[in-house]
Amino acid sequence: MMENVHLAPETDEDDLYSGYNDYNPTYDTEELENDTAFQQAVKTSHGRRPPSKTSLASSMGRPMTGAIQDGVTRPMTAVRAAGFTKAALRGSAFDPLGQSRGPAPPLEARNEDSPEEKIRQLEKKVNELVEESCIANSCGDLKLALEKAKDAGRKERVLVRQREQVASPENINLDLTYSVLFNLASQYSANEMYPEALNTYQVIVKNKMFSNAGRLKVNMGNIYLKQRNYSKAIKFYRMALDQIPSVHKEMRIKIMQNIGVTFIQTGQYSDAINSFEHIMRMAPNLKAGFNLILSYFAVGDREKMKKAFQKLIAVPLETDEDGKYISPNDDPHTNLVIEAIKNDHLRQMERERKAMAEKYIMTAAKLIAPVIETSFAVGYDWCVEVVKASQYVELANDLEINKAIMYLRQKDFNQAVETLKMFEKKDSSVKSAAATNLSFLYYLENEFSQASSYADLAVNSDRYNPSALTNKGNTVFANGDYEKAAEFYKEALRNDSSCTEALYNIGLTYKKLNRLDEALDCFLKLHAILRNSAQVLYQIANIYELMEDPSQAMEWLMQLISVVPTDSRALSKLGGLYDSEGDKSQAFQYYYESYRYFPSNIEVIEWLGAYYIDTQFCEKAIQYFERASLIQPTQVKWQLMVASCFRRSGNYQKALDTYKDIHRKFPENVECLRFLVRLCTDIGLKEVQEYATKLKRLEKMKEIREQRTKSGRDSSGGPRGRRDGSAGSDGGQNCGAGSRGERLSAQLRALPRTEEPYDSSSNKELGKCPGLAGPDWKGRADASTWALLRVFQHRQKFYMTWESVSLHSGLFSFEDEPHWFHICCFSLFL
Repeated sequence: MMENVHLAPETDEDDLYSGYNDYNPTYDTEELENDTAFQQAVKTSHGRRPPSKTSLASSMGRPMTGAIQDGVTRPMTAVRAAGFTKAALRGSAFDPLGQSRGPAPPLEARNEDSPEEKIRQLEKKVNELVEESCIANSCGDLKLALEKAKDAGRKERVLVRQREQVASPENINLDLTYSVLFNLASQYSANEMYPEALNTYQVIVKNKMFSNAGRLKVNMGNIYLKQRNYSKAIKFYRMALDQIPSVHKEMRIKIMQNIGVTFIQTGQYSDAINSFEHIMRMAPNLKAGFNLILSYFAVGDREKMKKAFQKLIAVPLETDEDGKYISPNDDPHTNLVIEAIKNDHLRQMERERKAMAEKYIMTAAKLIAPVIETSFAVGYDWCVEVVKASQYVELANDLEINKAIMYLRQKDFNQAVETLKMFEKKDSSVKSAAATNLSFLYYLENEFSQASSYADLAVNSDRYNPSALTNKGNTVFANGDYEKAAEFYKEALRNDSSCTEALYNIGLTYKKLNRLDEALDCFLKLHAILRNSAQVLYQIANIYELMEDPSQAMEWLMQLISVVPTDSRALSKLGGLYDSEGDKSQAFQYYYESYRYFPSNIEVIEWLGAYYIDTQFCEKAIQYFERASLIQPTQVKWQLMVASCFRRSGNYQKALDTYKDIHRKFPENVECLRFLVRLCTDIGLKEVQEYATKLKRLEKMKEIREQRTKSGRDSSGGPRGRRDGSAGSDGGQNCGAGSRGERLSAQLRALPRTEEPYDSSSNKELGKCPGLAGPDWKGRADASTWALLRVFQHRQKFYMTWESVSLHSGLFSFEDEPHWFHICCFSLFL
């Protein structure tokens, strides 16, 4: 018997699939009909099966299910007999699928016009609309989401009517109706259409066919809470709480938390305390613990605040330890797994939960520390001790630093410094944070040496601390070493690309170095991070102004005004840019807005007054110069401008009273006396001689002082005096400012003396006025002005005083623009 046994060939252990294709020829059944030994065994009674209708007639074995026997297909199930015979097997080929009978008959075509098919298609369309509505809501397109929800609702009602016509009402798809109504109510609420949302929720809640619809009363309570209808919100929250079984513990806790928050909104702190205490007993969580502290703080219960803080500290964080993210060995597979899970979604959720817990604890500590003990410091120390004994021990140092910050808010700088100095012996990260704050404090106090030393300590303790590097750069910037400061700012940005302080400061550094393109790049990057930062917008506008691109500067200033519309400085800056571009109307608009928000800016007041004088609305200019005289009462020029505006508007009596008041306040002002002399002479008052005498005495004193000054300069080899001999009045009380004031003084001094008659010069007749005829007008301004005065003296219709002509002529440059003087003179004679 052993000779018929064939062993499997030996194969390599590594080849797991070797030998599977090898088989024993003994089991080859392809030539069984020609095998005489096999046929003899079959014919004997030993190897023959008893005859049966259901047995096979050949040695090929049992035919497959579905074979055809005598033209009849064998049934596919075992419920009835197969019914095949030997003749059928012998006379037909093996065809289990019945393919010999020809192709199978075609499938029955679907009747799309049938009511069932229409209902099926409509139901599919409703589901698609609901899905599209939810997707649009998740993408932020609330309007489209509402439109899709309304469309789904309309089609669902059509579907219900069709089902009622075709089948019985029991076959209506309640789940689809529920989903359509619920989605519609949610979209109404998202679009702040609260009455429609409440009506839709009422339809769902009142329908008894919808199971568990009572939970939606929570949504209705949320809507009433948004509408600040707190009584109804509490009512619906309690109704939902009654309809939710006790097995749904988490849902009941959330509803009770909503009830407690609503009680806080209504000021019912005792009821809120009951809700939150129940939550902290059953299932403590961070939000409920924090709200409980707020409620106890509102009622002023110190002991309960302490207990609530301890309960908040004891809330389990339910996060894994950070040790699992550290590789215990150098196994490459383990390192890859750790890298994969180090920043996955679960890890991000853990970080967010931990950050939220730290925020609640820090806020609660800062809230209760000043009130739970006799002093702020003692209360903070108690909070620190409680935190040290909890799982949040790393927050103790942060609380200590917050304690120093609270000292700063209370203006107790010495205690803040002492508190921060306690961290010098602690670990590097805490030491760096404390040294950074100390550096900042000393920098604010302009003690740059101390600020620099603590900045060095902070950098040495933690080289990767961007705040420490920024403070170090600030101390270097204060010493004027801008290149080195830029290096510290760059290093801070390399360590933390989101350090906006370093990016802002490096922009200022490039601006100081006149590297405007690089500074602009920094501020544009910062603008991409801080979209509505007023400081960044102003810096960008200022850089464009320095780059002589006023259109871009105005555009960015417009963005700045949209962020801070009441910033008077930005408004005046924008007005100045429009003024430089020649757009006086826009400039006036922004200057006026700047004056409205800050009516004490002298530059804005001066511009508005000059604008009204240029447009010949002197009455409106008076109020601005009066305000300027209130802001700067020692500056005589504002009061002189007020008097000049009165006189220009024709109110000569008011102008005379103003000049007299100026003379009482500033008795040595030469310009005021000259105006008084001219005005009294024109009106014919008796005080003219008194003012003329004072004017003559002051002019002599002025000439003596000028001669002494000139002689002193000549003897010392100093610079010569001014060629035109015009100087301001004593004490800096010159009525003009800049070149315009100098031209005004020169014109006034060119006029004849007060004691001279108007017709004392016969060679200054009107027909021989050199200012109106001939090209040789230079140096003859006195003659033309004198001729004008003679004409206006005799023609009362065009009456103008000496000062009027001199001021009117002083507005133009006789050296640069002679044509303006000709136009001015010609217009006065019309």
